[in-house]
Amino acid sequence: LISGHLGKIFKRDSNAGSHGIYRVSSLYFDDLYDRALREKLNGTDQREKLRLRYYNEDTDYIRLELKLKRSGLCAKLQQQLSKAEGEKLIACDTDQWQRPFAGPLNLYAERIRNRIIRPSAIVCYDREAFIYGPGNVRITIDRHIRGSREIDRFFDAGRHDIHFMGNYDVLELKYDGFLPDMVREVMKGYGLMPSSCSKYVSCRRYG
Repeated sequence: LISGHLGKIFKRDSNAGSHGIYRVSSLYFDDLYDRALREKLNGTDQREKLRLRYYNEDTDYIRLELKLKRSGLCAKLQQQLSKAEGEKLIACDTDQWQRPFAGPLNLYAERIRNRIIRPSAIVCYDREAFIYGPGNVRITIDRHIRGSREIDRFFDAGRHDIHFMGNYDVLELKYDGFLPDMVREVMKGYGLMPSSCSKYVSCRRYG
């Protein structure tokens, strides 16, 4: 119902194609002490997540992303990789790279190389996204959320994934700087309440 309503008010993400939905596959990294997992569970104000990500089954476009959170605000740094480079990251082998990591990602490349952090869990879902120009608003609905610990099969479409969130979907509202009143009023009409939800944490807690 919410999806149908949003589709009448906002534009759909053009990257989703004619059907309006695209698949997101992410591989999260964590250290030997599960720092990213524990910081999220403890509600730590300043925290970071490192992940590899590609869309649909297109492994020609892969991104290494560092997601930062400070005082409730989020930022994301990213660098595009080839599949071969992604496979080297998964194997914790970055010594033979032909080009440097971009900016702050150099630090994480060194941590991966020294096996201080390593691949931890795969999270996959089908995303429907709506956009609104003012405020750079994005409303996303993630469905069929599933995961796997078969790290070496991250790029394998035949990987065995588990639906660790059952029939639950996740709706997220993202914006830069300000939330337009029109969007605020639309979202209020659904009776939704702000809530913390981490697909990575849910996947790790499932097992």
